[in-house]
Amino acid sequence: MKFLKTTLFILILADILTLQAQLKIEQAFPNLTFSQPVEIQQPTDGTNRLFVVSQRGKIFVFENDEQVTASNTFLDIEFKVLSGGELGLLGLAFHPDYETNGYFYVYYNVSNPRRSIVSRFTVSSTDPNSADQTSEFVLLELEQPFSNHNGGKIAFGPDGYLYISLGDGGSGGDPLNSGQDLKTLLGAILRIDADNPTGNLNYGIPQDNPFAGNNLGYREEIYAFGLRNVWKFSFDSETGVMWGADVGQNEWEEINIIESGKNYGWRIMEGLHCYNPSSNCNQTGLTLPIWEYGHNSAGGYSITGGEVYRGTNAAELLGKYVYGDFVSGNIWALKYENENVINELLFETSHGISAFGADGKDIFFASYSQGRIYKIVGEPVSNVEERQGFNYKLEQNYPNPFNPTTKIKFTIPTSPQTPLLSKERGRGEVVTLKVYNLLGSQVVTLLNKPMPAGSYEVEFDGSNLSSGVYFYRLAADEFINTKSMLLVK
Repeated sequence: MKFLKTTLFILILADILTLQAQLKIEQAFPNLTFSQPVEIQQPTDGTNRLFVVSQRGKIFVFENDEQVTASNTFLDIEFKVLSGGELGLLGLAFHPDYETNGYFYVYYNVSNPRRSIVSRFTVSSTDPNSADQTSEFVLLELEQPFSNHNGGKIAFGPDGYLYISLGDGGSGGDPLNSGQDLKTLLGAILRIDADNPTGNLNYGIPQDNPFAGNNLGYREEIYAFGLRNVWKFSFDSETGVMWGADVGQNEWEEINIIESGKNYGWRIMEGLHCYNPSSNCNQTGLTLPIWEYGHNSAGGYSITGGEVYRGTNAAELLGKYVYGDFVSGNIWALKYENENVINELLFETSHGISAFGADGKDIFFASYSQGRIYKIVGEPVSNVEERQGFNYKLEQNYPNPFNPTTKIKFTIPTSPQTPLLSKERGRGEVVTLKVYNLLGSQVVTLLNKPMPAGSYEVEFDGSNLSSGVYFYRLAADEFINTKSMLLVK
């Protein structure tokens, strides 16, 4: 009996690792290395090139081809960039009409006094792989009180406006309370009109910004606030939803869905927990993160925000937010649907993950310490589409973690290759859905009966069980799949 339990447990663990086994990390460009890469971008100009930002002050460009042997220096402002620690050339964004106007935007730090600059450059009129070094037009300058928490991510949203992430000014614990001060640009994400300067500004204020036209002295550029150091954010290319990963203070890293006018809680909150004060804090009007993880080897210590995958080379990741941790090297995929979160660990790596990027096919990440660009590959989406409607499917339970109930969804397919599931069979294939504990012992049988093709949802009640990891296993025809779930009481 002990042998059977051990064997079953091994099989369960093997099934849990199926996703990771299908996905793998590959060097995207084996012949290229970069010094301190912090950003990966691609313009929408149809040229199939990638641009990598070096923190020291250079931007490199190269053909998006695995066999590429060299990169070109697109922009070199290293001579004036204040670099080191969390300072440097941190952001790059191409204008939505880059193909026509040649505009691109950068975020970097300078000294005397220490400040952050957002400026526009123009590509060379004679060489598409080189910028016009003399074309700089400064949009925004902001003095930085400390050398850390610079934010630095910039990106054009689906609305055509430029979004800019600024940290809380640095030091520790936000001593200036910048996150809750609407009269400073620090601790916020800004939204500006880069094309239409107004008044004495080198940019415009969108009329629908949450504090546009206020008479309280609030900065009209602010789109969202209460943020510690969102040094990476991104827009879902399909839905337009804005994802922001906020680096924590002492204990918690967090992921937020960024929306207009919302207060994300720093320094009142760190993640889902009171920070200042450390207990009984007033959470009225705050928007809490959709996910957090703690400071430990299983989680990490400095979140690196990623991308919602909409590519074609890893069907397992479709619609999931792929992100990592700069210190631990962990990479996760998070699915957020109907306010339910499913988070799964994809890889434990030794990389200092400093940036993610995407090109419509692959999702890339930069290894800061190695200076290399990697990609995550899996099953091509085309293969999945060809078999759509002909596969069994067992989904992750939701909510997860749960207490005390959770729901499990699965699909029984219609397929000419499995005639037992056809209408002629009548009642369908016998389907079993069972729950096991960590030792491999069966806890309960949720299903054991013939079921016709279709999509189903079963509720599992763990009221009589102890907190811990459990596994649910679906078996039908020759299909067997197992997933883990966490009961927290």
